Order: sequence, then structure tokens, then C-alpha cells
Amino acid sequence: MHEMSLCESVLQIVEEEATRQRFSRVKWLQLEIGVLAGVEVEAMRFCFDVVARNSLLQEAELDIVQPGGEAWCMQCAQTVAIAARYTPCPHCGSYQLQVTGGDQMRIKELEVE
Repeated sequence: MHEMSLCESVLQIVEEEATRQRFSRVKWLQLEIGVLAGVEVEAMRFCFDVVARNSLLQEAELDIVQPGGEAWCMQCAQTVAIAARYTPCPHCGSYQLQVTGGDQMRIKELEVE
């Protein structure tokens, strides 16, 4: 389960920012995890609860937003919405798609004390 290591990385980033910006507690954390990122959101929530124990994330509310997938179709030269990798273009049926969005994971916002 790579979600555990992802949550550990989130904690590390937040701890580094806490040192730099001098905050001691996170009240709310928003993660942006695109639908094409290969991250199981429910597993991420579970792992976050485990990793957050005894840290500055312990009482943080976790909010996860999931932007949809986007790709550039090389055949019909359009940006198209896709729900999964390796699906055909909904307009022309081509598989020559280059993902342009929805594959990212990032800390989007924090509310701290």
C-alpha cells in the first residue's frame, strides 16, 4: 500500500513548513489527488489517520478534492475529459492521448495554529 508512504511524505512536508513558518498544529488540510494519480482515496484517509497520530496533524480534518482527468488527443487535436488512463478519445476513438491533468497529488491548502 503506497498510500502509507504518501501520507508519511505529506507529514514530512507539513513538519518542514511548521518549522519554517512557526506553527504547531494543523486544523485542516486539503489534498488534491487527481483521479488519474493512482491513489486509492479511502486507503489514503485510513493511512492519514494512522500517520497523523502523535504529530501536528493529529486533530487535523482531512479534505480530499479529486479533479477529473484530462488529456490531449493527438488525432482530433482536442482536450478531452477521461475517467481512466488508456481509454479512447470520446470524440474520435483514438488511443493517442497525452494526459494533461488529473494525475497530480499535492497539498493544496492548510489551516494552522
